[in-house]
Amino acid sequence: MLLIRGQAGGTALTGTLYERDDRPPSYRGAPDESAPFTWVCDGFYEVESGGQVQQVGDRELRIAFEEPLPKGFEDRDQAIEAAKDHLRTQFARLGVAETDVVIEILEADEAE
Repeated sequence: MLLIRGQAGGTALTGTLYERDDRPPSYRGAPDESAPFTWVCDGFYEVESGGQVQQVGDRELRIAFEEPLPKGFEDRDQAIEAAKDHLRTQFARLGVAETDVVIEILEADEAE
């Protein structure tokens, strides 16, 4: 299991990449065990009202979160690249440039 984290503007978003031998969580919409690699991560976007107040760089934003949507992949490298794209896209929704997003990949046991 890999944790893939995007950081920018003083905040971070982390998703999980389940690999072949990992035991995925069991909840409605959880990863399908038929895919060798499954990426699961929240999405977020800025809203006018409601949401959660978050400081991103020098801006205070209201952020709403989307339910994680698992995506399966046959290839590990393809899954990692898709995870990176997902993280950059979430920050772009808040006006953060892709080049400002720092991506970190950790083995799950390293993050504990």
